[in-house]
Amino acid sequence: MMAAVPPVLASAPLSFAQEPLWLLQSLDPALTAYNLPRALRIRGELDADALERALQGVIARHDTLRTRFAMVDGEPRQEVLAHAAFALSREDLSALASAEREAGLARTLRAVAGHVFDLARPPAIVATLVRLAPDESVLALCLHHIASDGASNPLLAADLQAAYAQALAGPVQLAPLAARYAELADDQRLAVHSGRLSAQMAYWEAYLGAPIAPLALPNDRPRPPRQTHAGALLPLRLPTALSEKLRERCREMAATPFVLLLAAWQVTLARLCEQGRYAIGVPQAGRHDERAEALIGCFATTQVYVADIASHHTLRDVVAAVRRDALMAMNHAEAPLEWLLSQRRDPRDPARNPLFQVLFGVQMGAAAPRCAFGQAQAEFMELDPGTAKFELSLDLRIDADGVSGYLEYNTDLFSPDAAGRVLQACERVLRQLAQDPDVRCGAFDLVPSAHRLQLRRWAVPASAPIPFVAVHERIARQARGTPDAVALVHGSETLRYAELEARANRLAHRLAQAGAGADTRVAVLASRSVAMVVGLLAVLKAGAAYVPFDPELPAARLDYMLADSGPRVLLSQGGHHQTLSLPPGLTTLDLDAPESPGMADPGPPAVPLHPEMLAYVIYTSGSTGMPKGAANRHGSLDNRLMWMQDMCRLQAGDVVLQKTPFGFDVSVWEFFLPLMTGATLAVADPGAHRDPQALAAVIERDGVTTAHFVPSMLQAFLDGGVASQCRSLRRVICSGEALPAALQAQTWQQLPWAELHNLYGPTEAAIDVTHWPCLPPGGADVPIGRPIANTGTHVLDADLNPVPAGQPGELYLDGIALARGYLGRAGMTAQRFVASPLGTAGGRLYRTGDRVRWSADGVLHYLGRADDQVKIRGNRIELGEIETVLAGMAGVAQAAALVRDGAGGPELAAYVVLAAGDAAAAPQALRAGLAQRLPAYMVPSSITVLQRLPLNASGKLDRKALPAPTQAAPAAMQAPTRDIEKTIARAWCLVLGRERVGLHDNFFDSGGHSLLVLRLQAELQSALGQRIPAVDLFTYPTVAALAAHLSPAPPDPDQDAAQAQAHADDARQRREHLRRRKRAAQGALP
Repeated sequence: MMAAVPPVLASAPLSFAQEPLWLLQSLDPALTAYNLPRALRIRGELDADALERALQGVIARHDTLRTRFAMVDGEPRQEVLAHAAFALSREDLSALASAEREAGLARTLRAVAGHVFDLARPPAIVATLVRLAPDESVLALCLHHIASDGASNPLLAADLQAAYAQALAGPVQLAPLAARYAELADDQRLAVHSGRLSAQMAYWEAYLGAPIAPLALPNDRPRPPRQTHAGALLPLRLPTALSEKLRERCREMAATPFVLLLAAWQVTLARLCEQGRYAIGVPQAGRHDERAEALIGCFATTQVYVADIASHHTLRDVVAAVRRDALMAMNHAEAPLEWLLSQRRDPRDPARNPLFQVLFGVQMGAAAPRCAFGQAQAEFMELDPGTAKFELSLDLRIDADGVSGYLEYNTDLFSPDAAGRVLQACERVLRQLAQDPDVRCGAFDLVPSAHRLQLRRWAVPASAPIPFVAVHERIARQARGTPDAVALVHGSETLRYAELEARANRLAHRLAQAGAGADTRVAVLASRSVAMVVGLLAVLKAGAAYVPFDPELPAARLDYMLADSGPRVLLSQGGHHQTLSLPPGLTTLDLDAPESPGMADPGPPAVPLHPEMLAYVIYTSGSTGMPKGAANRHGSLDNRLMWMQDMCRLQAGDVVLQKTPFGFDVSVWEFFLPLMTGATLAVADPGAHRDPQALAAVIERDGVTTAHFVPSMLQAFLDGGVASQCRSLRRVICSGEALPAALQAQTWQQLPWAELHNLYGPTEAAIDVTHWPCLPPGGADVPIGRPIANTGTHVLDADLNPVPAGQPGELYLDGIALARGYLGRAGMTAQRFVASPLGTAGGRLYRTGDRVRWSADGVLHYLGRADDQVKIRGNRIELGEIETVLAGMAGVAQAAALVRDGAGGPELAAYVVLAAGDAAAAPQALRAGLAQRLPAYMVPSSITVLQRLPLNASGKLDRKALPAPTQAAPAAMQAPTRDIEKTIARAWCLVLGRERVGLHDNFFDSGGHSLLVLRLQAELQSALGQRIPAVDLFTYPTVAALAAHLSPAPPDPDQDAAQAQAHADDARQRREHLRRRKRAAQGALP
């Protein structure tokens, strides 16, 4: 027999504070983040039956505890029931040993705190009494936030105490309250809709202004695709002396403790996130109506404070701004912010709380009231609920002992160490505020001294200086030791060490006679060949620096480089120089000039060298559109090569492949490292670096043991199906681009016999500055590793302050690796090579423009170019993050992303190369997959399938060569065509009250809001006959995205046939190209 439903005493809409809580619980019925657990430790004899009756009496007095919440006629309503059944659970642990007793208590507290409330079935309170001893008990309570708040605690304690006293003597009959919560909720809505609060609402609309980008917190764990609420607490207590100094600072600045502490928290977050404008939530009691003062209920609201901090602002400036904001917030406190926020069109992201992700609160006085149950004394216990409502919540308390509190953090985003660093940073700001409030916000670092020392050890690990020997002298020593060993091989041509040394020495004398000497420059215009290697070595022997000129570059660019570099001599091969505009007075030597048979080795020219002299100048792309020459020193080069030899241990029998165009600095170690160590240099044909088959042929023919690949080319090499014939390979070196984790795994799979190394470095710092040995199983990304010998890698913020582990920053370099600067570019050199603030007198730092972070164990992770960080509609986006997620999806071999101008402003465009034979990864399915992993504003408007990504001459991705999207952003009102799309569109129209919607319209931009999501869910579930989680409607906010998620479109056979034909044509072209190369090489394999 079913129990009778209690009569309904009152019915009303939800209050504005209740509405989002009900919505969140409806979206996730198992949610416990908005539980309010409480526990009272009671010492003395306690009558459990009387306590149960007392709790029943409290429930009878307060409507909110016996209110059910349900959707009525499409609107959420609260219905106050006449009564709600309640029973006090009881546990007796008194017979257990002390340790078991405490463990049992902890389990019960967790269980009560994790109770899952059904808001349609009151009461909104559960309780368990745990007996620990005859005279000691713990009362564990849990209320749902929709029925209570922080200000309800003392009311609950007082009413429970009074009710218990009555229960000991007889029936419990607490005095009725003067008002019902439902009445106050009605009055609040009337105040909003009548216009009484219009001035207050207008203030908040103006104050919040344009959409506010989410706060980019430095989480050290991957962000889940949907917001989670697993949490933990980290306690905080400021030293007494610091608390007292802050009190003095409050008096001096005429600021309340709340204002001062919030200002410090704002500065902390601005610094940690490198983000000046963002929002913070600040809870308020919200009991503006005096009738609310005696009610247990959800009155608490959240006000939003918008930080707007620049590094040149002083701490005093921030305090003043917060004081103004706090005064205005107090004067406009009745406006229900929940209603206002529901009307805004801020970007929706299921992985984040809307508008603000961080909470801040300050309470004054003792932590919790004491109460008595008869002769038994009770006090509230500190509890860790194991949940987090927001990503970070700083809750502080000020009492006679000073400032204390805790940081509640989301454990899916932050490790305990990372959360601890946030608190340490906040304390650093507070100390600075106490010491000198007139300091600039960006003028001090946030890193504690112990961690600063750790960062220093990571950035500049101990390494012995390497005694300087010029590279060409190391090669000469090797030639004297192994004169008959093969130094160079190029197809059928070989050159022994003694022959190499003699030819280079003879050419060096010719260069010297032509004017080459110490710190002069020689332009080398040649194709990859044995003669090229001889020429480069000769330039070094003459004491000059070589400047590579690739004949494949446009003549206009070569002319510019000639004029800019000012060489004394041009060493040209094959008449390439005849197409150039040669400066007057430039001496030209023919690299291919024949030598007389039997010419003796004259030895090298007598040119004294020291580490600061130039070794080579390599031109890199410039922001002005013209290249700039990075001038690198002999000391830098020698240190880099000797470090690499220590890593690789090359020896006789090793063969190093030279395939990188010599206009790129990777070629430098390819040329010289093998010749310093007695190994053989295998020279690939010109253009072979673009051809996987040609490279595989060289590797197999010459027994190559060590080869470098830019990741894009490594991907093409592995996809070409030629890796299995490269059994001689022992080392694969990657640099030049970020190495994707998927490509790392593919390399392990196809080349299990070879080591894989990931290196990183700019041309301005002697090739590479960090190294990471890639060992299985690997992680979510491939680190760039740790610094090489005698090189410093510093992660700094925009004001050159060190940033703690886990926090993104820009990578700055120092040490022996740095180039002199840019040739003839004093201003540009000063911009990129800046004075070091790290304590070395006269020291320099090179600003790489790359964003990185330290891991907790001192390993650098590459995050992308600083200029790849873009903003779309106010949201900060890392293009590298989109590329990484795309590349990790099934069926995708490679991915690239960029920003293009669209009809409605900047838009994201993505490009993919599909894995061989995988046509299932259609753009529509990929976009649906991205929507599951990324916020909506990071999902590209278009995804274009390419046969291959365009590469530049060095084998890196050429973003400028990416074509216009073939699937442009869809028209605003493109009509649905599939049945499921039409069904979804009809439900939209019904819920939004519109005649039609477009396939790519956004539900929330079209007038939808959180409550309408639940109506839409009901309509769709009825129409489609399947369960649809409400959170999916946030994740897929367009008709097209939701339809693709619920029922992916079948592959287009015409598209598949076209792709297959394109792949076949591509294969034929590669085979024909290879045949032509074979004929050109007169039968030798290229």
